[in-house]
Amino acid sequence: MAKKLTEAELLRARTGRTVAIVLVSAMGLWLVAQWLAPQFGLPGEYAILFDLFALAAFLWAMIVSLRLWLARKKG
Repeated sequence: MAKKLTEAELLRARTGRTVAIVLVSAMGLWLVAQWLAPQFGLPGEYAILFDLFALAAFLWAMIVSLRLWLARKKG
């Protein structure tokens, strides 16, 4: 018989899925932006802007992942 998950476990699972979606989306959009920018002749400043957006997403994901890990470790 399957174990019934608590509200806290469901919230952690949902948050983990959100982190995964943000990571995959940020990486995919960054790759597409790096490929498309030269195609449209955009200056290098746009590449730095895309890099900063991706870094912000990765930083957010690291912080949320750390909070999830600490919450799970705490019980």
